[in-house]
Amino acid sequence: MNKIKTFTDLIAWQKGHELVLTVYLLTKKFPDTEKFGLLVQMRRSASSITANLAEGFGRRGLADKTRFYDIAIGSLYELQDQLLIAKDLNYFSLKEYTTQYNLSEDVQRLINALIRSINK
Repeated sequence: MNKIKTFTDLIAWQKGHELVLTVYLLTKKFPDTEKFGLLVQMRRSASSITANLAEGFGRRGLADKTRFYDIAIGSLYELQDQLLIAKDLNYFSLKEYTTQYNLSEDVQRLINALIRSINK
């Protein structure tokens, strides 16, 4: 078993990073009218997930770690809502939406498992 030395060793962070990158790629196709709207919100929500995982990793207290991991989950839910909005506005296909949403659910499960492991 590999020892986790840095936040990038967390599987939740790795999958979250994958989610961030795909959100950036998908939002490149958004119309110019979304330049300061949904596009920015989705990118911020996505990057907030991994940023909070990283910050939580760096915290020493278990309550502090859990708080930042909880914030990451909140950002993930925000992103899931924004994915629905973008799909309903036909900014990307149903297949692209499904792929992104499924990835977001994977990240959600991993963060929840991380929180459970801390609370044991």
